[in-house]
Amino acid sequence: MRDFISIGPSPAEEECAQVGTEGFDHRNKMECVAYEAQLIRLFGEPPQGAYLAIKAFQHEFGTYREVVCYFDDNHPESIDYAFKLEGNSPAKWDDQARKEVSSNDALGVS
Repeated sequence: MRDFISIGPSPAEEECAQVGTEGFDHRNKMECVAYEAQLIRLFGEPPQGAYLAIKAFQHEFGTYREVVCYFDDNHPESIDYAFKLEGNSPAKWDDQARKEVSSNDALGVS
């Protein structure tokens, strides 16, 4: 059976876009793209049965996105990967992700 675990929109100790603020939609998407790439750099490509994606969730103040890891319980390695991401996700942006997020800020996307 396919299921997913939410990893989050950005590393836990970093400030991230807030629902309802100016430019939120674009910044939230860009942070998720940078975070997804950082997770792959840190943990490697997902094994068979797993994949990372950006999933939209509804909130009373609007739609927000998070990086999620889909896994398939027919592939134990995909479950292990998903839980490894959840339990060991980075607290801070790495240098590459920080550059990606900063370049969006420089473009006036906040």
